[in-house]
Amino acid sequence: MSKRTQSVRNLFAAGPDEAPTADTRQPMQRVASGAVRSLKDTFSEVERDYEELKQKVADGALPIDLDPSLIDPSPFADRFADQDASAVEALKASFLEHGQEIPILVRAHPTEIGRYQISYGHRRVRAATELGLKVKAYVRELSDDRLVVAQGIENSAREDLTFIERSMFALKLEEGGFERTLIQTALSVDRQEASKLINVGRAVPGWLAEAIGRAPKIGRPRWQELADGLKNAGAESKARKATTDKSFGHKTSDDRFIAVLRAIKAIDRPSAEKTPVLSVKSAEGTKIATLAVSGRVCKIEIDRDRDEAFAKFVMDRIPDLYEKFRQTEPGSEG
Repeated sequence: MSKRTQSVRNLFAAGPDEAPTADTRQPMQRVASGAVRSLKDTFSEVERDYEELKQKVADGALPIDLDPSLIDPSPFADRFADQDASAVEALKASFLEHGQEIPILVRAHPTEIGRYQISYGHRRVRAATELGLKVKAYVRELSDDRLVVAQGIENSAREDLTFIERSMFALKLEEGGFERTLIQTALSVDRQEASKLINVGRAVPGWLAEAIGRAPKIGRPRWQELADGLKNAGAESKARKATTDKSFGHKTSDDRFIAVLRAIKAIDRPSAEKTPVLSVKSAEGTKIATLAVSGRVCKIEIDRDRDEAFAKFVMDRIPDLYEKFRQTEPGSEG
């Protein structure tokens, strides 16, 4: 039995009033100074790692988990409300199988403490919200310029924004006072293409673009055709009428575009001048028949309830009447 074990036993075996003697007292062992320094160094290293980690999180270099309900859309929306539902469902399936592999980018809300604004990742937020999950996000200090550039570059890299979404995004930035060079950078286009996007955005009213939706299969030439057509008098009224049709909301976004384009291109046919209806009356003043002329048709009407027999009588004599007419009106032949 070791002295240390014996000392412990003696400590608990002695009565409450018995103090350990000099013979039973275990001498205190000293810890080497090198071990103390090593322990201090370990704590210092852990503390440095912790501070470095905190700084990385603060700088947005590491993602954190956020409650989707605390995240607001970008103030410069680049997507229409009718997002591709299949894409969101695919994201949800990926979240459940692999987790969220790519974090979103947000900034602290400039006016509401504790809330955030998205730069990119709207669909990932929607998928996480519908699944009841938190969303991984980089939180960074972003000015409006940096936010829209990051937003535009991310979406341009994926090439999943439709032409009209890019057009309306470019117009929103233009009207927001952003420089044209920044708009070009955000959309990864040259000056000429940026001008085309903005011009189409100006020509197509916002309400109409929203009514049509993303129109993923409709490119710049067709949207330009619509923009040009809307310059004609009455075209916008035709477009609005097309959007109020009962079947409009049941069409796909691409088909809604086609319906509007057809509507504004439809030629207004001048209404035919109505010839006054001629009436034939009996000697007693009773109306016998009427003659109405519309377009290329002459229509004789006789009241069936009262004069059906007379109508048949007239029909039987029409060939004779026609021959007499041709004899008296030679110019009518041929």
